[in-house]
Amino acid sequence: QVQLVESGGGLVQPGGSLRLSCAASGFSFSRATMSWYRQAPGKERELVVAITSAGGSTNYLDSVKGRFTTSRDDGKNTVHLQMNSLKPEDTAVYYCNAKIPEILRYRYYWGQGTQVTVSS
Repeated sequence: QVQLVESGGGLVQPGGSLRLSCAASGFSFSRATMSWYRQAPGKERELVVAITSAGGSTNYLDSVKGRFTTSRDDGKNTVHLQMNSLKPEDTAVYYCNAKIPEILRYRYYWGQGTQVTVSS
């Protein structure tokens, strides 16, 4: 059973930092591409960053480049999102996503999300 559990969200002032974590289980984590998405109220869910297996490459949303950093720990089946210099427009529910390769296709799984609120 695939599980993705996010943690680390909360309320932070503009300019502050948060570190999100996603603990994964139930699949071969090292083979999966892991991604962070976010969804603000009234907006569509958008891809923040994706990190391929073995951390081979990352792809950041333009608005977070230079402020957010993702990393993965294959030994602990965990992916992190370090968010610095947070802005009010970063306020959203942040979701962890796993893209798991199978024979001839991929499967996609989502965590439950964690709320990040940037406000003074």
